[in-house]
Amino acid sequence: MSEDRKLLPIVEQDEWLLPVADQMQERYDRYRAKLAAIERSAGRIVDYANGYLYFGFQYDPLQQGWWFREWLPAAQDVYLFGDFNDWQRTSLPLSKGPDGVWSIFLPQERFPGLVHTSRVKMLVHGQNGFLERIPAYIRRVVQDERTKDFSGQLWAPPEPFDWSGDDFNIASLGSLLIYECHVGMAQEKEGVGTYREFARHVLPRIKRAGYNTVQLMAVAEHPYYGSFGYHVSNFFAPSSRFGTPEELKALIKKAHSMGLAVVMDLVQAHYVKNINEGLNELDGTDLYSPPGEAGNQPYWDSKLFDYGKDGVQHFLLSNVKYWLDEFHFDGFRFDGVTSMIYRHHGYTEFDDRSKYFTDINDDALTYLTLANRLVHDFRPNAVTIAEDVSGMPGMCLPIEDGGVGFDYRLGMAVPDFWIKLLKEVPDEQWNIWEMWHMMTNRLGNVKTVAYCESHDQALVGDKTIAFRLMDKQMYTDMNRAAENLIIDRGMALHKMIRLFTISLAGEAYLNFMGNEFGHPEWIDFPREGNGWSYAHARRQWSLSTNGFLRYSYLGAFDRAMISLVRRYGVLSSGFAYNLNMDTDNQTVVFCHDDLVFIFNWHPNRSIPDYILPVLRPGRYRIILSTDEKRFGGYGRVDMHEPAFTYTQKDGDGEFRHRLKVYNVCRSALVLRRLAR
Repeated sequence: MSEDRKLLPIVEQDEWLLPVADQMQERYDRYRAKLAAIERSAGRIVDYANGYLYFGFQYDPLQQGWWFREWLPAAQDVYLFGDFNDWQRTSLPLSKGPDGVWSIFLPQERFPGLVHTSRVKMLVHGQNGFLERIPAYIRRVVQDERTKDFSGQLWAPPEPFDWSGDDFNIASLGSLLIYECHVGMAQEKEGVGTYREFARHVLPRIKRAGYNTVQLMAVAEHPYYGSFGYHVSNFFAPSSRFGTPEELKALIKKAHSMGLAVVMDLVQAHYVKNINEGLNELDGTDLYSPPGEAGNQPYWDSKLFDYGKDGVQHFLLSNVKYWLDEFHFDGFRFDGVTSMIYRHHGYTEFDDRSKYFTDINDDALTYLTLANRLVHDFRPNAVTIAEDVSGMPGMCLPIEDGGVGFDYRLGMAVPDFWIKLLKEVPDEQWNIWEMWHMMTNRLGNVKTVAYCESHDQALVGDKTIAFRLMDKQMYTDMNRAAENLIIDRGMALHKMIRLFTISLAGEAYLNFMGNEFGHPEWIDFPREGNGWSYAHARRQWSLSTNGFLRYSYLGAFDRAMISLVRRYGVLSSGFAYNLNMDTDNQTVVFCHDDLVFIFNWHPNRSIPDYILPVLRPGRYRIILSTDEKRFGGYGRVDMHEPAFTYTQKDGDGEFRHRLKVYNVCRSALVLRRLAR
């Protein structure tokens, strides 16, 4: 970089980036050039991202008929057909415009059968022959129960959805407490749940549990249910498995009325390979993907997007705005960001600065910056979360400083750490310094979503923390009358791991539905290998409310933990202050303002009158203990007895404030300083 050129703020604020200042500037310049081109063509990025108002079916009230448009630049012939013309495949040819957009106008008088819920398809003649395809911008896709064939559906209800009164603002929530959900498996019955059932039964559960944000997975249509929603075929169509678009809108409106935000798990890192249902070779070429092998995601058996192509960029940005505009989502968790921004898709160790700037997909990084600009220009308070394991510099810094503009990143190393620890290290060898470092190893200006486990750890082939801790014993000894040391250990550590993570590892917190009460077993969607069973594609909520089972103890603890975090603003109070690291007794002590957290990870060493330092003098009272009987513990600590500080001279001659507590093994305490 020339000496007279001013450094970007992101580089000025981080000396570690000085050797790559040129790359950071080039990244920013690419974004600025793309944004300038967009603004020249449309004025503003929010006006540019209106593809969903132009492509697909659009009603023209002046001409009283339907326009249909599709971007298919390499197609030789395109036809529209459906039940409205008795499925005559070649009777309605489209005309090709100079920009590769094919269109047709269908007067209502001539086509009275083209109405709300009409089934439609395209016949596209390209290099791959004549193929029946589903329009890219279609807003609803349905499957024929008999033939299993998917087709598009004209979705144009006679009355628009009533959003009146929906003035919810996610900024009013403060710290995000995210409940990750899958609508289809959110019910207890063996079958597919619906938007209506979720709104009626699950939203109240989330509210009672104390979470304030619902993260919905598998929203966009996907032909294979078992993909968990990650092999998207139709990016503008909410999955019809769960109900209608209006029912999804009603779910979101109800959540807002309850004070719950709704964030969408947005999949734009890849798309399904299927020719019949998705975007693959839509005009006979690699239209939406880089050509050849570069267009394949080898690890996910899917197709990649060509983020540098204007038509693809327009499609994806329009998709971002569509969900915010039409469905009032409060933001997005962008899936697979690492796969997007690196051509190796993240399959490397990021152990050297140069690796952050090697094999980058510059177009993808520019696209994500534009997407964040769009989100925050259109809905200033909307939230964006990056699922990025790489730690790419600037991912969660403001765009004007040279960042990519995300609000949060997922702390993906944390669940990996807990799993590795539980699998490989005996309890008595747990290294508290390593545990502390893993929870706190993040930049102070990068907001992180902390979590112990998400849906990833719950899938068949993996194990949740509860299942790793208690395994088959969960089937026989989770009743309250049973005496089982494995269950006792498992429940104790399940609570401690969660409290340790939420109080140290981030500025927001995420939990996958059911994991808070130790939901047993794994998630296994219907497939040939399990006889197409739904037995493991559901949530057994009744376990958490059964007064004879210990799951209710774990659920009660999670509610108390979330309540404490909300009441005292733990997530917004910044990094914890480390007060003491006692390796001999495996005890960690830290504070957030007037709250003192004491974690004794030792398997069997309980210490009466344990002395610990505190920052401020006064009277302290225990406000939470993982060992309380109401949480399935032994109740070894008197919750009502206050503790008073005293002063003690240290080896350096300084007087320090001290407290004495009963430091119980394999448990955690939270004390609050009270006014004298």
